Amino acid sequence: MNPIEETRHWLEAAVIGLNLCPFAKSVHGKGQIRWVLSEARDSGALLADLVRELHFLAAADPQAVDTTLLVHPQVLTDFLDFNDFLDVADAALVELGLDGTLQVASFHPQYQFADSAPGDIGNHTNRSPHPTLHLLREASIERAVASVPDAASIYERNVETLQRLGHAGWRALFEP
Repeated sequence: MNPIEETRHWLEAAVIGLNLCPFAKSVHGKGQIRWVLSEARDSGALLADLVRELHFLAAADPQAVDTTLLVHPQVLTDFLDFNDFLDVADAALVELGLDGTLQVASFHPQYQFADSAPGDIGNHTNRSPHPTLHLLREASIERAVASVPDAASIYERNVETLQRLGHAGWRALFEP
């Protein structure tokens, strides 16, 4: 599989399959996710791709494209470098005047929440097959959160789901 296919499989098997994000199923089912593979090999080229995709998403009809997954398998493969780049992504939103309109969420194969151990199963809520920047519309997030009872507890439910599943169960999701 190529990086987009692997990321799509992760979205379907883990994010939607385990209901880690109750908002993903709808946009995926409606074909409103834009899948973009970045060929960037350095952070400058990735920033250029990100800016292009932020402009695209801001201008797109939300009924056609509600969100974008920018998969970049060749750059920021180290989680700490990736995490540092998120400040650059947020600065780009501000510079483009899109802060408050769009936001950037992050997924990475080595994702680790602050104050968690590297092997903590809870980190898998944000672990994707390749480094991925998820561009979202603030208005869509607000509508989705309003439609889900107790949205604030999604993270805790996700950790409980992953603890029940365990590492072996997580790996089994991706076995042929």
